[in-house]
Amino acid sequence: MADWSATQYLKFEDERTRPARDLLAQVPLAEPRTIYDLGCGPGNSTEILVARYPDADVVGVDSSPDMLDKARNRLPQCVFVQADLTDWAAPAGADLLYSNATFQWVPDHLAVLQRLLTNLQAGSVLAVQMPDNTNEPSHLAMREIANESRWASLNPRTALGRADLPSPSAYYDALKPLCARLDIWHAHYQHALSGSTAVTEWFTSTALRPFIDPLTAEQRQAFLEAYTARIAAAYPSQYDGTVLLRFPRLFIVAIR
Repeated sequence: MADWSATQYLKFEDERTRPARDLLAQVPLAEPRTIYDLGCGPGNSTEILVARYPDADVVGVDSSPDMLDKARNRLPQCVFVQADLTDWAAPAGADLLYSNATFQWVPDHLAVLQRLLTNLQAGSVLAVQMPDNTNEPSHLAMREIANESRWASLNPRTALGRADLPSPSAYYDALKPLCARLDIWHAHYQHALSGSTAVTEWFTSTALRPFIDPLTAEQRQAFLEAYTARIAAAYPSQYDGTVLLRFPRLFIVAIR
């Protein structure tokens, strides 16, 4: 895929940061010294880590140059590193590995989480939040449109989209033997957006990218118009034109 767009992502910064705050609220550390924000994006999640732990060294890690540029401008006092989480390893002494809405994009991420947790010292924490919405109408519509012959013939890979997350029990069995305590839970957000076009705008910077990145500008516009029409049918407007985007998310907090 092309590089991530920080500007597009931040159009919904308040909504995207709320799950990050909810995840951080469950981290049972009083005074961590070294924190890594994995998949830090434009620094919105890094910022709340700095606010809660002002005396800690907070390092942001991301694969996107554009996201890292925005993060460095936002938090010049922090260190930001470009890396692929598939093979990234935390330096010794990490107290908190924190990740908001990133590992769903990492291939075989369950094995990666096992590796990261194994390398932590006793008492350190791995805290992860991932969207668990691949079977929501928003994502079913992407795949249905991509499977239409007009689009599938352009790039068959677009019919795949993002894989479903493993079940909570799969995470439990994989991670619990490696830690002293493990909490796993789901939360279903109802993000209030200003109409079906706003829903399309939301996913343009994330889940729609594998579908639209290979397309020309004209093809992309046609795909997004078809997608917005399906969103309008799947998510009825409220009395004031607002659309409630149901958004399930999976949370994991593991204490080594």
